[in-house]
Amino acid sequence: MSKVVVITGASSGLGRATAQHLSEQGHRVFGTCRNPSQHQATAGFEMLPLEITDTTSIQSLVQCVKEKAQRIDVLINNAGVGITGPQEEITMEAIHQHFKTNCYGPLELIQAVLPHMRQQKTGLIINITSIAADMGLPFRGPYAAAKSALERMSEALRMEVKAFGIEICNLAPGDFVSNIAQGRHHAPLLEDSPYYESYKTSLEMMNAHVEQGIDPKAIVAKIEAIMEQKNPAVRYKVGAPLQKISGVLKVLLPSRWFEKLLMNHYKL
Repeated sequence: MSKVVVITGASSGLGRATAQHLSEQGHRVFGTCRNPSQHQATAGFEMLPLEITDTTSIQSLVQCVKEKAQRIDVLINNAGVGITGPQEEITMEAIHQHFKTNCYGPLELIQAVLPHMRQQKTGLIINITSIAADMGLPFRGPYAAAKSALERMSEALRMEVKAFGIEICNLAPGDFVSNIAQGRHHAPLLEDSPYYESYKTSLEMMNAHVEQGIDPKAIVAKIEAIMEQKNPAVRYKVGAPLQKISGVLKVLLPSRWFEKLLMNHYKL
């Protein structure tokens, strides 16, 4: 059955691929980005403006979709950015902005959508998080923390809204081929920094993992499958086998063993 779907961050990458696929399957899709006029001609679905860190922009988006389609069946919180660097050297301004984009903004959009879904007595919210939310990764601390925070709040909210017929779940991808490396915030690689060599090695490894990541089509397929389920699970993982099992290893292994595995992997 055709659904009204809102997908944030749909100008490129996973968001665009998801929006295009769902539109081809007959769903009415509204994608969002900061400058929709730059992407509308080639999108294949309707693009609407959204600045995920701005309350007025969030409210305007929800109102616009309601006026155009009279309902919102599915919200896919996909918009997000990466951030890397030694935590001693990342500015607090950058960390605050990162949390606004990856955690607070998506939560505020959920708050804006929930009253409409509650009135409909049905709705689905899928938050695109990350397998990195399972653990603190070196030089990606704020990213892992923001994604983890969104997951924990979503888990709690899921129980709060279930009585209204609304389902919420987290979809945590591992590394997949995308342009995240170009868009993420990098703390400068400073030659006089005590972290220079270790950060440089880790940064090169992160970029290589993205280039060698899974095809985004696997994530799109999982999103479509979740939309077809009556009772979605709390969380889904999509990624390479080692990445998918990493969270399990963290639970099963003594903490120092797991930390040692991570440090060996990142050559620290």
